Amino acid sequence: MKRFYREVTIGADNAVLLDGRPVRTPGRAPLAAPTRALAEAIAEEWRAQSDMIAPATMPLTKLANTAIDRVPPHREAVTKELVGYGGADLLSYRADEPALAARQATQWDPLLDWANETLNAHLTVTTGVSHVSQPEATLLAFAQALAALDDWTLAAMQPLTTITGSLVLAFAVQRGEISAAEAFALSRVDEDFQAERWGLDSEAEKRAKALALEIEQAGRFLKLLSR
Repeated sequence: MKRFYREVTIGADNAVLLDGRPVRTPGRAPLAAPTRALAEAIAEEWRAQSDMIAPATMPLTKLANTAIDRVPPHREAVTKELVGYGGADLLSYRADEPALAARQATQWDPLLDWANETLNAHLTVTTGVSHVSQPEATLLAFAQALAALDDWTLAAMQPLTTITGSLVLAFAVQRGEISAAEAFALSRVDEDFQAERWGLDSEAEKRAKALALEIEQAGRFLKLLSR
């Protein structure tokens, strides 16, 4: 789409305005953020556009659209999806190889302890890739913690969870225990171990950088919600 506006401002209700008119989400709702800080950051994405608008360069706008259009009418489905990730959380699955398993334990066990203490979510750990069922009490604890989040926070929890494969890591970012960059690094313990042994794959590295950027923006989105 060709850029059709000159000036980007913020309205009194934290709505992003293009030449004085509110930006509309794909669902035709006004693009208005809960905080001034987030509204300003979204506005900056619109200001940064050149002659052609490139949606791929506007991750905060995309998350805001999700928070406004998708999450409210589908909260139950979103929560169910994220609880499903918790039920098969990456941090629960350990390698057969002793060296890798030791690295996983060193980096992941403190987060599992944190989840148990903070969320009352105890995760069963297994070796190998065979599915291990998590306690119903743990899944309920995840669901209750997600239900307490507002739509905007829940929108950011989706990429944090789906990219890392871990609801525990997503909650740790949301609650300020670790940064989004740290969560991404923790989610890639296996890949980094294999890269050390066999070398880097250029395509895999390119994809990893794109995912790292996406998760970084989700973490930034959460921080802007609290300002």
